[in-house]
Amino acid sequence: MYVINPDIKALTEEQILQQPELNYMDVSQLAFFKQRLIELHDTTRARIQAAKEQMVSPMDSSDVSDRATSEELSGMALRIVDREQKLLPKIRSALERIRVGSYGYCMETGEPIGIPRLLIRPTAEYCADVKSLMEMKELQFKD
Repeated sequence: MYVINPDIKALTEEQILQQPELNYMDVSQLAFFKQRLIELHDTTRARIQAAKEQMVSPMDSSDVSDRATSEELSGMALRIVDREQKLLPKIRSALERIRVGSYGYCMETGEPIGIPRLLIRPTAEYCADVKSLMEMKELQFKD
C-alpha cells in the first residue's frame, strides 16, 4: 500500500531519541514513523483476521462448560476485532498526515507532539497537554 524510500537510512528508536530538536520530523524521522505505522497496520490486520477465524470456527463440543468457554472466547475475539477495526482508520490518518507534512504536530495547537509520545502511540494526533484537557472535559460531561 505504502512505499518506503530505500535511500533513506533506517533509524532506531535510540537514534531518534538522541537527535537534536532541530531534526524534529525530518525525512529520516518521517521514514521511521511511516515504517512503524505500516508495520502496525499489517499486524493489526493480521490480528483482526486471526480473531475472525477464531469466531468462524468455534469449538465443537457437547460439554456445557466447553461451549461456555467457546462462547466467551468468541466474545473476546469480537471485542478484539471491534477495537482493532477502530485502529485501522487512525493508522491511515497518520500515514496521510505524513504524506501532507503535518505528522508529529498537534492538530489543536500546531506544537510538536514529541518523539517519546509518538514512539508509544504513533497514531497520536494531539500533544499530551491537549489530550489531557480533552480527557478531563470528557470525564466532566460523562457524569
